[in-house]
Amino acid sequence: MITKDEVEHVGWLARIEIDSADAEGYATKLNSVLEYFGQLDEVDTDGVAPTYHVADIMNVFRDDVVTDSLEQKDVLTNTDSEQDGYIKAPRIM
Repeated sequence: MITKDEVEHVGWLARIEIDSADAEGYATKLNSVLEYFGQLDEVDTDGVAPTYHVADIMNVFRDDVVTDSLEQKDVLTNTDSEQDGYIKAPRIM
C-alpha cells in the first residue's frame, strides 16, 4: 500500500511540489491501480502465449537503397543564408 508520505517523497525526488491534500488523493488513486494489478495477477494464464505486441507486425523496416543526391546548387536555392557553397546556420554557442 502506498502512503501519503511515500507520495510526498517521490514528489521530492522528482522536484515537484505536492501538498498534503493532493498527496492523499494520489495515494488513493495509486493504490486503486495496484489493486487492479493484483486482480490481474490472479488470472490463470497457463497455456496462454505471451503477447509482446498487440498487432501482428514483423519487421517494418525497408532495405537501404542507394539513390542519387540533389545537386549542391539545387539545395542552396532553398536557403536564404549561404557561404562558400554551404548552408550557413546560426551559431549555437
